[in-house]
Amino acid sequence: MPEIKRQLRRIYTITLLGSLQFAGACWVALLAARGFSLTQIGLAETVFHLASFLFEVPSGVIADVFGRRRCMIASQCLSAAASAAMALAGSMGGVCIGMALTALSYNFASGAREALAYETLKQQGREADYEHFAVNDATLWRVGSAIATLCAGAALWLGPRAAYGVDFTLALAGLWPALRLREPRASQPAPGSVSRQMAAALRESLAFLVRSPRAWRLMLVNAAAGAVATMLLYLLQARLPALGLPAGWLGPVLFLLGLGSTLGLQAARFTGKLPYRLTAVLCSGGILLGTLLGCGSWLPAVLAGGLLAGMLDDLLDVRSDVALNDMVPSSQRATLVSVSSLTFSLAMLGIAPLMGVLFNSL
Repeated sequence: MPEIKRQLRRIYTITLLGSLQFAGACWVALLAARGFSLTQIGLAETVFHLASFLFEVPSGVIADVFGRRRCMIASQCLSAAASAAMALAGSMGGVCIGMALTALSYNFASGAREALAYETLKQQGREADYEHFAVNDATLWRVGSAIATLCAGAALWLGPRAAYGVDFTLALAGLWPALRLREPRASQPAPGSVSRQMAAALRESLAFLVRSPRAWRLMLVNAAAGAVATMLLYLLQARLPALGLPAGWLGPVLFLLGLGSTLGLQAARFTGKLPYRLTAVLCSGGILLGTLLGCGSWLPAVLAGGLLAGMLDDLLDVRSDVALNDMVPSSQRATLVSVSSLTFSLAMLGIAPLMGVLFNSL
């Protein structure tokens, strides 16, 4: 029992350190301060999403075949390499390398983290405690990200090299708990040809999705709702000043909106007995209402819409995470969680431009 607590604490520590990387929270401003144009910054963002799209599922397969612990270690090493690349980049090529490495660091942690936590609990017959872990882990990420956003001014004051130096140090600090993680027996890699194992893992994951339409429907609903809520919060960064919010208040307001989302995470602790379908309908409807409020011109209503959408997005995300992990087999857990992450990226590709056009017309 104490070993489970130590294992989960190590994962929590990695999550918190990763969320506190404040250079990553204001990377656009840091690149602009170094003289990169908005076109170049847009290209860097494209490189990030392209790399994430291409390697999301392969990283999940690698985690299922080689072990989730190894992928968590690789994620920290890639995060440190990404920070170093961004600190030293003197050209667009260096920035693109840094953005691709950042995407890979997220890919290797995505799926592996959830699978490691779930299998650790499962081998002790405590799968029901996974929801508690998911809420705590997501709360730490939200709080850390909000703090990092609030520190954006400090990052700009320090300058790009020093700011990314802090991120590099945080990534190395996260490597220590990653090295101390333990691979659950049920998820230890099996002997045999690596290529055959990877092909088998991918084939079995696809077969599971074909046999389980409920699983991919869950992924689609969660991805669509999450994409709408995420884009709303992004677009509010430009909309709030246009509605009269003083520029000096934008950072604190975004900080409070980020913290407000954690209310949805805490609410997930009390909605576990509600049927998932009902939860998905209520949350999706609430996110739509929040988006409609965000389209208005009354500042308090717009803020309420952003808060409502963020809260319900996090609530639905936790409930979806728990429901999906309860469905999938242990041997394909990281791969299928990565497929869920890929579904969100695909939803963003369709919803982001549509919402951009909508808000641009307001």
